[in-house]
Amino acid sequence: MIERYETAAMRDIWSEENKYRTWLDVELAVCHAWAEEGLIPIEAYESIRKKAFFDIDRIKEVESKVHHDVIAFVSCVAASVGEWGRFIHLGLTSSDVLDTASALLLRQSLGIILEELAILYEEVLKKAFLYKYTPCIGRTHGVHAEPMSFGLKLLNWHSQLKRSEERLILAKKQISYGKISGAVGTYAHCPPSIEEKACAFLGLKPAPISNQILQRDRHAFLILSLALLGSTLENIAQEIRHLQRTEVLEVMEPFASGQKGSSAMPHKRNPILCERICGMARLLRGYALSAMENVALWHERDISHSSVERIIWPDVFHILHYMIALLINIVGHMEVNAEKMIKNIELTKGLIFSQRVLLALVEKGMDRDEAYEAVQKYALECWNEKGTFKDMLTSDPIVSSLLSAEELQGFFDVSYYLRFVDDIFDRFK
Repeated sequence: MIERYETAAMRDIWSEENKYRTWLDVELAVCHAWAEEGLIPIEAYESIRKKAFFDIDRIKEVESKVHHDVIAFVSCVAASVGEWGRFIHLGLTSSDVLDTASALLLRQSLGIILEELAILYEEVLKKAFLYKYTPCIGRTHGVHAEPMSFGLKLLNWHSQLKRSEERLILAKKQISYGKISGAVGTYAHCPPSIEEKACAFLGLKPAPISNQILQRDRHAFLILSLALLGSTLENIAQEIRHLQRTEVLEVMEPFASGQKGSSAMPHKRNPILCERICGMARLLRGYALSAMENVALWHERDISHSSVERIIWPDVFHILHYMIALLINIVGHMEVNAEKMIKNIELTKGLIFSQRVLLALVEKGMDRDEAYEAVQKYALECWNEKGTFKDMLTSDPIVSSLLSAEELQGFFDVSYYLRFVDDIFDRFK
């Protein structure tokens, strides 16, 4: 089994080094804008651009005294530049840097998620076409309902994943905004033209309006969309878990050579990968609630959101990236037991064809309630293992007077339920 777990790219995005580098990108973009406006000498900007750097250990040392990470960062960067360092952070408040930089980090992370998601839904679609005509039993309430195609089950997963992609693309659009509007968002010390230029340099749009921060409904929608994707992954993983149960045994997640399922029971082959995905989805939903709690802040802002975001933003992306990569492996290497699917279709001795018989009796002129009662009577007897459903119906004088043995036999054909499979799959070409 080839494992596709979290790549170094996601770790790099949320590293301390990249955080400060992105802060510096914002500061340089603002300096560039000031230079274009003529309020910073061009030679000053060029010196800042070439000399500005940061030392993480030095930032931490300063922060231990001032207890403010942005002040510590700005002080260290300004010192690295020399005389022109006085123009670093000109007219800005901390959130101008933090929120604009966060937009860049969130967008980068979302780009990786979207790339991995595309790999997953393409893998699911490939498997859907592979099992397009593979019959299996459909279940409602966990109980056998009617035959279906296993490919349709997979195609449904694919459709859910594509909807998640649509939501994430919208979320990416909504978080791709920066703000350089100063304290409480009045632009008093930094005109809108600086924001427009700086954001353009960074590939962001300027927020039409902000206070001291970008409003957190943008970020909440992103985290909600990511958590909803996590729930879709859980839906897929939970289905595989059910299909791997001993009594079902239609699908099994990959089991590596040398892997052991239980410390006590050597026979165990547990769906631990799918269970892991289900557990992580719960964590994502908890983070979604935290993101929604961050929307309501005091007046033009407080700082209660900050501590939450420092945890949930990197965590959500690390967790979800891992979940997607894990599910790519599961879907790509899962074992599908088509023979067991047929055996499970036959498990209820024909009960799953009851609707066809019901409709046929109605079409022959029988009252629907009477037809339902007649069919259900034999269905319940069949549940009690008193014979096969077809044999019971054949022996009934009323049913046999309306339906010939040949007609009745035709109602127990699995292929009837697959006759529109091509039509459904044609929607996904």
